[in-house]
Amino acid sequence: MRLPLPQFAVRQRAAGHIAEVIETSTTEFLAQCLEPEDLSFPVMPPFGSWVKAYDEESANQIYGVVYHATTSPLDSVHRARALGMSLDELREQQPQIFAMLKTEFSVAIVGFVPMVKRRHKAAKLGATKLGATKFGANGQSAVNESAVNEGAKEVTSEMELGDRTYQHLPPRPPQVHQAVYRCEQAEVIRFTEELDWLRTLLQVSGVPTESLAAAAIRDVYNLRDLDRDWLIRAGRMVSVLLKDDYDRLRMILSQIHP
Repeated sequence: MRLPLPQFAVRQRAAGHIAEVIETSTTEFLAQCLEPEDLSFPVMPPFGSWVKAYDEESANQIYGVVYHATTSPLDSVHRARALGMSLDELREQQPQIFAMLKTEFSVAIVGFVPMVKRRHKAAKLGATKLGATKFGANGQSAVNESAVNEGAKEVTSEMELGDRTYQHLPPRPPQVHQAVYRCEQAEVIRFTEELDWLRTLLQVSGVPTESLAAAAIRDVYNLRDLDRDWLIRAGRMVSVLLKDDYDRLRMILSQIHP
């Protein structure tokens, strides 16, 4: 007798939700890209781009920079082989190929922002409402804590980004199965007002750190609408960090194209 397979409700994906944490450590985490909704490969985040993950236990929004990405078969037995087809031909003749591959990327943690609970008052209500809990589209939670009497204003408490940014390792990394999002432009601009995160990138192991630092600087420079004053500050910071290593400094500066 064949048992029916369990059916899971399909939930609409939040904007910017690109991956899920599958492995984590103090200094970095590994994420797997979510499967696209059409027949295509998952979008691999660019080298040096900015992502974030929310750790529910510590209530920290954790920021990191992508430093490595791979696309490989789901298992280690069946390797991909050359088929000599275009993407359109693969979609028509070998559509199962897209479900047999996975895209993963590694992220170096560069800092975090604690979430804080802020209280808001809504418009007057005509009936009593009970408290409820929900999660926002970007992984932040919004909690309605109070029961509201008729004619009173609804008071809600929402978890929002705090005012303080920390550019060092958080108390704990994001946990497995936490969502990973692309960082919004305003978030990156705010986080990179200070430049201590460059020190962390220059200490990442197993990767060409000069190329990583240069890629991250280029990405922020573009997000800041070519803010040359910021670029000069970043260059000075790199020169201070590498004052005893001229070759690495020259390599980074040569890869920044203002």
